[in-house]
Amino acid sequence: MPSPPRDPEHGDGPVGEPLTPTVPLAALLGDRELGLRHLAGPAAAGVHGVHASEMPDPSPYLLGGELLLTAGAGPADDPDGYVARLAAAGAAALGFGVAPVHEEVPAALAEACARHGLPLLEVPPRTPFSAVARAVGRLMAEARTRELRRVTEAQQALAAAAARPDPVPAVLARLAASLGGSVALWPGGRAAGPELPAPAWEALSALLTRVGREGGPATATDRAGGHHLAAYALAGRAALGTATPARAPGDHTVASVAAVLLTLLTAERPAGAEAAALTRLLLDGNPAAALPAGPWYAVHARGSGDPQALAAALGTVLLDPHEGGVRLLTDREPSAQPGWRLGVGAPAAPDALATADAQAARALERAEAARTPLARHTDPGFAGLVGEAEARAHAEALLGPLSPALRETLHGWLAHHGNWDRTAAALGVHRNTVRQRIGRAAELLDRDLDDPDVRMELWFALRVAAG
Repeated sequence: MPSPPRDPEHGDGPVGEPLTPTVPLAALLGDRELGLRHLAGPAAAGVHGVHASEMPDPSPYLLGGELLLTAGAGPADDPDGYVARLAAAGAAALGFGVAPVHEEVPAALAEACARHGLPLLEVPPRTPFSAVARAVGRLMAEARTRELRRVTEAQQALAAAAARPDPVPAVLARLAASLGGSVALWPGGRAAGPELPAPAWEALSALLTRVGREGGPATATDRAGGHHLAAYALAGRAALGTATPARAPGDHTVASVAAVLLTLLTAERPAGAEAAALTRLLLDGNPAAALPAGPWYAVHARGSGDPQALAAALGTVLLDPHEGGVRLLTDREPSAQPGWRLGVGAPAAPDALATADAQAARALERAEAARTPLARHTDPGFAGLVGEAEARAHAEALLGPLSPALRETLHGWLAHHGNWDRTAAALGVHRNTVRQRIGRAAELLDRDLDDPDVRMELWFALRVAAG
C-alpha cells in the first residue's frame, strides 16, 4: 500500500495542517488604502498572520511568519535586542505605528532591522492596526481560494490522465506540469518534466533509493541544485520523486493523489469501483482468507476533502466512498488528517473487521459530537457494544423518573449487592432511609429489583448517566 504522505517542507514527520498560502509583503505595500512604507531590512517576505503587542519581548507568543505591529513601547529601551528576539522567533516583519508614541520610526530601530534582516514597515497614523490585520486575512483567503482551485484542477487532470491508454506516462507528465517541475518513477527510470541539474538529480536519485528499499522511510526530502526534492514510497518497493524550483502550498496534496494513482496503476491491486467493492466485501463479509494477518484498522470519515488524498494519507487504496462519508481499511495506525473527522476501530484481525467497522462508525459519532479530528474505539466490555449516544438516551429514558437522591441510593445499593447496612453506611443515612428510597425507586421504575437482569440494566444505565 502507498505510505502515508508526509510534509516535504518539514522533513519526514507526518502531515499536520495543510500549509496556508502566505501573503507577500509586496501585496501589503501595494495596498494604497493601508499606506504602508518599507523602511529597512529585506523587501520580500511571506506573512502568515498579524500580531500586535507592546511587550518588550513578544517572541514567546509568536508561531513564526507574523507581521508584528507595535506603537513603539516594546522596542523603546533595547531596539537591537528586541529585533534580534523577533528575528530568532521567525517573525516575518515588523510594522511600526508612528502615532501616538512616536512621530517617526526611531533610527536605532531601523538600523537593528537592517542588521538582523527583519523587514521594517511604517504604519501611518490614519491606518488602524486592525485594518492591516483585515487586509492580511483577506489576501490570505484569496490566495487560499486560488490554491484550492489549482489543486482541484490538478486532481481532475491527474484522474483524466490515469484513464488514458498509456496511463503511467500520462500521469507523470500531468504531475510535472501541475507542479511546474520534474518527476521520476523508480525503478525503471520513467520521468517527465525539464532535465534536472546534476546535483538535483543525484540527490533525488538518493531519495528514491532510500524510500524504495525495504524498511525505508515513507518519504524523504532534500534541497539540492536549487530544487525542492521529495520522494514518496509506493507499493512493491517503488517510489515517486518530485523536484520543483519553488514549492506551493498544495503541491504535497497533488503529489499524494498522483502517488495513489500510480500505486493503483503499477501494483497488482484493484482500482476504482473494484477497490470499493473489495472494501465492502472485506468489511461486510468474511475476509479471513483475503488479507494478511494484520492488524488492520477500519476507519469511518466525514469531511470536505478528496477521498483519494485521504486514502493516500492513511496509507491505503482500500476505500469505499459513499453518501455522507468514506470507509477505509489500512494496515497503518491512522492519524488525524486535515479537513476530516475520523473514527477508528480497534486493531483487528481480518476475521474481526465487521466488528471493527461498527466500532469505527461509533467512534466517528463521538468525534463529531466532541468536534475532535479523530476518535478511537476505547470503550471496554459491554459498554463498547452500544453507541454512546444510544446508551445515554436509553439511560436517561430509564432513569428519568428518579431524583438525584434516588439515583445515588440505587447506585450505592447495587454496588453493595443489595446490602442495606453497607449501603446506609456508605451513604451516611439510616438503613430505613435506604429501604424507603429503594422501594420508591422500584415503584417509579415499575421494575422488580430482585431480578438480576433488571439490576444489570440499571447498573449499566447508572454508569452511563454518571459518565
